[in-house]
Amino acid sequence: MEFSPFVDVMGWARNDYGYDIQVETCGFTKTVVSTFGIPVIMDKTYDEINPEEYDALAIPGGFEEFGFYEEAYCEEFLELIRRFDNKKKVIATICVGALPVGKSGIMKKRKATTYHLNNGYRQKQLATFGVEVVNERVVIDNNVITSYCPETAADVAFELLKVLVGKNKMQVVKTAMGYISA
Repeated sequence: MEFSPFVDVMGWARNDYGYDIQVETCGFTKTVVSTFGIPVIMDKTYDEINPEEYDALAIPGGFEEFGFYEEAYCEEFLELIRRFDNKKKVIATICVGALPVGKSGIMKKRKATTYHLNNGYRQKQLATFGVEVVNERVVIDNNVITSYCPETAADVAFELLKVLVGKNKMQVVKTAMGYISA
């Protein structure tokens, strides 16, 4: 649910409106088995990604008990996040996808959010990385977009689309997909 809105929103923008947007999926392996057991074939592995070739990096969240943090906190991935930030490329996250961004160090003294339920324990974790945690659905600080639960996935995808093609074109897609009444 957290990765599919990026594919869907950008797909509508490209296929139905001709916006120049390509989405490439990437993971730590060519086949990623989702939290609930669905295999997804990736276009690339994360070590094949060169930030020079992309406008943005989107990071969905995941569950600790299914190994999310073991991969998301690996130093090579944290370095990829830093490289995107150094190039001022957009980094969009959903739910706990903000935690590796926080751990990478790029959000020190910047605003962000992450999973807010269960007494805000993930927000407290994000704060340990020097992040100014804001308990709002979607928080944008310069080139980083964060959100606080899976339900916000479409919101983040539309915010990313807005950055890539502009507000008016984003609203065309959002209306066509039924998120704004026509």
